[in-house]
Amino acid sequence: MCILRKHSILRSIAFCAAGAAVSIAQVAPLPPATPGPPPKEMVPLASKHPVLELWPNGAPGSESKAKEEEKYRISGSPQAANDDVLIISSVHRPSITLFLPPKKIATGAAIVVAPGGAFRELWITDEGYRVGEWLSARGIAALVLKYRLPRERGSTYTMEGDSLADIQRAIRSVKSRAAEWDIDPERVGVMGFSAGGMLAGLAGTRFDEPVKHAVDSIDQVSAKPAFQALIYGTPFLGPLSVQTKIPKDAPPTFLLCGADDPVSAKYPEVFRMLKDAGVSVELHIYAGMGHGFAIQGSTPSAVASWPNRLQDWLFDNGFLTRVPDQK
Repeated sequence: MCILRKHSILRSIAFCAAGAAVSIAQVAPLPPATPGPPPKEMVPLASKHPVLELWPNGAPGSESKAKEEEKYRISGSPQAANDDVLIISSVHRPSITLFLPPKKIATGAAIVVAPGGAFRELWITDEGYRVGEWLSARGIAALVLKYRLPRERGSTYTMEGDSLADIQRAIRSVKSRAAEWDIDPERVGVMGFSAGGMLAGLAGTRFDEPVKHAVDSIDQVSAKPAFQALIYGTPFLGPLSVQTKIPKDAPPTFLLCGADDPVSAKYPEVFRMLKDAGVSVELHIYAGMGHGFAIQGSTPSAVASWPNRLQDWLFDNGFLTRVPDQK
């Protein structure tokens, strides 16, 4: 399925090439960030949305940086009805923030949500926390991921070595806590925006790779997502495309982007590539839209309803149907 809708570009994209390497910048150049915790009103209430560090004793490869503070900056403007976007950087302790639905509406489905930010920062409000709120209000557990950033200035991390390990650990952690969180471990999927979409796509194709630094029983749990939603970001044919094979048992895939987004220009080809590989895939394209619209106050109503398309797709594919307990 391919759906086109018309509206304006919301976020500009800058491409920086150095030889064969290409980086995406959601905002360039990056303004300075402030070390330390962000204002309390910018983060979810911890008593309602607890944060779980993926490696309680420190992430492999980040031991020497575990005590370094995260940084933040705030973006947006009242004129854009979007003056409260929190952007995080310097992530050395990967974590997930829990958005669990009330038990009376819980479907049992769960999604690990990976915000974008060019692998230099995380746009965690509009591509994370708001997404978590939206999903949990509809019975879908959401786990908003903070992952390590390989393209941040001075970073020693790699996308395939550290960022991918973070999202795989998140999937495994959710499955390992499924009973506690009222989640069906067979219906844990991934969703990513921009760079996070690239990461989610890698998680959907490299789930059989062995854990390089196994530390506990969680690392024995399967990292295969039940489904993947790639929102204006993919590891296939994008400006930061990664060499990866699409296995025949890759999870069902939901693709969504703006037609005027250069980052997503090859989404129709990605759709065909996945379909030819035998993957169940659906594509939605919003005509006239650029990059990074996510969930923002300034998003026009026709485009702002995009999460409903995802919900419809999840329902149609059986991911929102709770299997009765066998007693």
